[in-house]
Amino acid sequence: MDKLPRLPFAEWIDNGLDWLIAMFSPVFDGISTLLASIVEGIVNGLGVIPSIVLAILFALLAWFISTRGIALFTLVGFLFIDYLGFWYPMLQMLALVLTSVLFAILLGIPIGILCSQKATVRKIVNPLLDLMQTMPAFVYLIPAIFFFNIGVVPGVVASVIFSMPPTIRLTMLGIQQVPSDLIEATEAFGSTTWQRLSKIQIPLARPTIMAGVNQSIMLSLSMVVIASMVGAPGLGEQVYRAVTQLKTGVGVEVGVSIVIVAIILDRITQHAGMKKRGGIS
Repeated sequence: MDKLPRLPFAEWIDNGLDWLIAMFSPVFDGISTLLASIVEGIVNGLGVIPSIVLAILFALLAWFISTRGIALFTLVGFLFIDYLGFWYPMLQMLALVLTSVLFAILLGIPIGILCSQKATVRKIVNPLLDLMQTMPAFVYLIPAIFFFNIGVVPGVVASVIFSMPPTIRLTMLGIQQVPSDLIEATEAFGSTTWQRLSKIQIPLARPTIMAGVNQSIMLSLSMVVIASMVGAPGLGEQVYRAVTQLKTGVGVEVGVSIVIVAIILDRITQHAGMKKRGGIS
């Protein structure tokens, strides 16, 4: 039996990417400049502060947002990373994560709010979110490299796309779970959609929204490590070097440093979603 002719999907995709680059090259250049400037600004801003002072500031922030235990862990953890000699790569990774999460929040929360209000938008966005969450992480690096070359920017772009779905989904879920009797009461008093969102739905959905932000941070952290394969700096780059050079000890040290940063960010954002301090150890 003759085989059916293969459709040239890969060829169509390549041609489409070539057309996008030819048509929107200035846009991609502008995005690249913006993201690189933000990451560089964060690294330079944090880098001028002595490590001990910055560790204390992070610990105070953790104490204010969460608990004394997390604050102590933050202080000891950052000092331990500094002792291992990975302070500057840690700042680079932190800058990448913060930039990625910033754009994931700026894009994800409005999209989640819109999805919660419009069923048509929700039907369009949900399949896209399914695709974004099931696509292997390495696949995101291919178009990112194609549009933005190698370095910091493709790592940030891939991290934003990879980490955005939880923020969108949990924002939408949190708003939809607001009790219907409260919604009916606001409608009875003649409130507008924006008043209902800003006064009732978003404040009540805040813990769920912050859970989405927390998950976005964790996904961004994992993607930033993978992005070291395309030249993204930070602790991920140190892991990649340890793997390629078979330096097990260095790899374990870097891995522990990444775990410390992940625990700190996870615990702080968990408590940020709570109305009262305490309740999470």
